[in-house]
Amino acid sequence: MKGIILAGGLGTRLYPLTISVSKQLLPLFDKPMIYYPLTTLIELGIKDILLICKKEDKNLFKKLLNNGSKWGLKISYEVQDKPSGIAESFIIGKDFIKNDNVALILGDNIFYGINYHINEFRSGANIFAYKVNDPQRYGVVELKNKIPVKIVEKPKKPKSNYAVTGLYLYDNKVVSIAKNISPSKRGELEITDINNEYLRKSKLQVSILKQGSMWLDAGTFSSLLQASLFIQTLQERQNIQIGSPESSSYLKNFISKKQLKNILEKSSNNEYYNNLKKLF
Repeated sequence: MKGIILAGGLGTRLYPLTISVSKQLLPLFDKPMIYYPLTTLIELGIKDILLICKKEDKNLFKKLLNNGSKWGLKISYEVQDKPSGIAESFIIGKDFIKNDNVALILGDNIFYGINYHINEFRSGANIFAYKVNDPQRYGVVELKNKIPVKIVEKPKKPKSNYAVTGLYLYDNKVVSIAKNISPSKRGELEITDINNEYLRKSKLQVSILKQGSMWLDAGTFSSLLQASLFIQTLQERQNIQIGSPESSSYLKNFISKKQLKNILEKSSNNEYYNNLKKLF
């Protein structure tokens, strides 16, 4: 399975912070935001990753992530000319996806404690749902006996408290489905339309993130602060690293202990790398 990180968009909800820099390059505690979705893909066991971003941000992401080889990854880049919807990722990335299955993660989504093994996925689509108190802000999946029956985008009267998170797994048919959906009233190709197409064909599965896991959409000032405080608290109390490509790549055997030590020996003398040195 290949992975796509969508890191485009204008980030207007975070103006003036994002007037001059991509939202996904903002700090979340001790790391840039983009590290967290990247690490989620690593923890799923995905090595081949496409990052989709705005043209003006491409070199900044390349400077930060390079080609991913130091983490045992292969990272490539494509440009989204304008924010035309999440589903456009599969059209932009069709040559990258080729005949493979694909995972898509949004660049401002922070996950912790996902217990999912990528080899469990066979075909169709798998989305991840998280119970929230304000479902009207999200795409909401209605379940009956744990089986999805309907997905509604930002419903005024939600029939479920399960929000659809920004992590999606699809088989290769997603490319042709994306090409055949029509733009919504706001002129975008909606990921909900793709999910509903799989649902219509009884090919959609829902994994509910269990108690102890965490999902945060760091797209507002409040959620940006909440995510940073959550990460700080968990790391300091449990002596772990969340959203660290170095740590996760080593634990997934993408890089050896020798390679990890080499990275850390060449790294700066700061809190982030010094905490990693304590762990390994």
